[in-house]
Amino acid sequence: MHRHWLRPDWDPGLTLAHLPLEPLLGRGIRVMLLDVDRTLLPGRDVELPDAMQRWVNDASRHLHLHLISNNPSRARVQAVAQQMKVSFTCAASKPRRGAIVQVMNQLSHPPAQIAMVGDRVLTDVLVGNRLGLYTVLVRPPQLDGSPCSNDRVQQFERRLARWLGAGGR
Repeated sequence: MHRHWLRPDWDPGLTLAHLPLEPLLGRGIRVMLLDVDRTLLPGRDVELPDAMQRWVNDASRHLHLHLISNNPSRARVQAVAQQMKVSFTCAASKPRRGAIVQVMNQLSHPPAQIAMVGDRVLTDVLVGNRLGLYTVLVRPPQLDGSPCSNDRVQQFERRLARWLGAGGR
C-alpha cells in the first residue's frame, strides 16, 4: 500500500505533554525519537515545563527515548537531554536520514518499533516516513503546556502537504 511521505501515521491534535502512551505501546512501539524545539520545548527555552517533565518521566518508564534535533547547538540539546537523562543527536539535518539511521543501528530495534515524534511535517514526518517509522505529529506547546493555537509554520506545512496529495487534517 502506498504511503504518502507527508502524512503522519497519527495526528492527535495534542502537544507531546498530553500525548497518551497506550496507543503507542499497543502498537509495539519501544523507542521514541523526539524532536526538541517546539516539540518538547516552546520557543528557545532550555528548561522543560512541568507538564512535559511529568510526561517524560512516565514515558521513560515504558520506552527508550532519544532526542533528535536539527539544532546545531550541542550545548543546548545536551542540556535538555541531561534533564531527561536520555541520549541525543544534534545537527541531525532532518529530513536527511543519516543521523537517524545511525541511531537506529545503535538501538537495534526494527523500524516498526520506533516512533518519530515532532511538530514539523517537512522534517519530522518526512524523515520518519522515509525510514518506515511510525510518525506522530504533535502541536507545538506554549509555556503552560497547552497547544499553540496559531502556529503558522505547521499550518503552512499542513496546507502544502494536502496540496501535494497527503490528505488528512
